[in-house]
Amino acid sequence: MTTRFCDRTDAGQQLAQQLNVYANRADVLVLALPRGGVPVAYEIACALNLALDICLVRKLGEPGNRESAVGAIAANGVRVLNHYALRYSGITQQELQKITEGERQELKRRQQVYRGNRPPVNVYDRIVILVDDGLATGATMRAAVMWVRSQQPRQLIIAVPIAAMGAYKQLKTQVDRIVCLSIPRNMYAIGLWYENFNQVTDEQVCTLLEQATGVSHLTSQS
Repeated sequence: MTTRFCDRTDAGQQLAQQLNVYANRADVLVLALPRGGVPVAYEIACALNLALDICLVRKLGEPGNRESAVGAIAANGVRVLNHYALRYSGITQQELQKITEGERQELKRRQQVYRGNRPPVNVYDRIVILVDDGLATGATMRAAVMWVRSQQPRQLIIAVPIAAMGAYKQLKTQVDRIVCLSIPRNMYAIGLWYENFNQVTDEQVCTLLEQATGVSHLTSQS
């Protein structure tokens, strides 16, 4: 099945319809992968009255072609690598380390900008729904899954509007459930499946997280 979305808001609203079973539950947490996953996750959290937070991850992109992922990193030193892509790209260990360090610095920057003084997210013994705007190689989502698993959630779910078949099959074995609206035979690029795929800014991420604090508050009292 293949679907084209108007924008990330539309994609999030459609995903929310598939996740109704989790509505109004204090033990469920929606975690967005910034930046593109935040508008999608925001719609899910609002529609289902769930707490929203972020899972900070960063793609490790090839020099000169940063959209081509050779791996990804998350908090606490989590790193996943695509060894086939690494061999194909010819990146040396020294170059990989430089790329990794650069992305770690960006993770720290985003941590400060998006979270500020808010306490770290607590996923222990909770049902966690990881959300992004799509899966291409799946590298960043795999890093997110590794980090969340290390925090011992009760259940781990991935919710994405669209995914490449290879990434979908790989990640399906690593989580309890994966909800995906569209798995095209040839995806090429996530943005091709959206009418509007404008880049999400830091300001938009912060605004959505602030607006969602009311959602988290309601959920905590349910």
